[in-house]
Amino acid sequence: MIRRFNYLRGKFWVMALILSLETSTSVCSAALARDGRLLAERVSYEGKSHATLLTVFVEQILAETGIEATALDAVAVSQGPGSYTGLRIGVSTAKGICYATGAKLIAVDTLKAMAIMAEKNATPRPNLFCSMIDARRMEVYTAIYNADLEQICDTRALVVDENSFANELKTNTIAFYGDGADKCRSVITSANARFIDGICPLAANMVPLAEKAYAAADFKDVAYFDPFYLKDFVATVAKHKVL
Repeated sequence: MIRRFNYLRGKFWVMALILSLETSTSVCSAALARDGRLLAERVSYEGKSHATLLTVFVEQILAETGIEATALDAVAVSQGPGSYTGLRIGVSTAKGICYATGAKLIAVDTLKAMAIMAEKNATPRPNLFCSMIDARRMEVYTAIYNADLEQICDTRALVVDENSFANELKTNTIAFYGDGADKCRSVITSANARFIDGICPLAANMVPLAEKAYAAADFKDVAYFDPFYLKDFVATVAKHKVL
């Protein structure tokens, strides 16, 4: 870790080398940043390949930048909500790297990282931002943020219908985005609803939140940290038994 003095602000700020891992949805990604500047990233939209791809992505990024894993100051992982299996893979990988290198563990709110990406792509700018992750059928994991990207309601699992967000939409324009928002277009029909395409959780969008957490020394216990699942895992039973 390097500390430098900012003469304009009259205080020190922290420079850190942080590896970010994102596996909360079908998209798998990894990114490396120094002092908030992205050095390299890898992304796969193929789905269901996180266990195979994530460690490969990390190796490729480190090789591309010529940086040793032992130089990492921290590993940031998307904490959820999201896919149970995906989150487990991301957190397990992050913990493994931290154990091996001594790097600090940082947890980044998945929905907040999506809001950062949406804010960059919202034109015209809405009053509120609503992150949505698909939770099967008409249910989504969601949270709402104001124009300053401050969360204004609890993160929740919500079954979306024609009455969802009705009160908020009466007086606010709301940007909806994420794979959960895609299936809500037919039921959220207010003129104040805006839908932003192409927004998904990505490691590169975790960088500012990871930097903020590092500067605040907001680190997680590598031994005891668990993802934010929001709902308990429910195992499904195959309809047809195969011998």
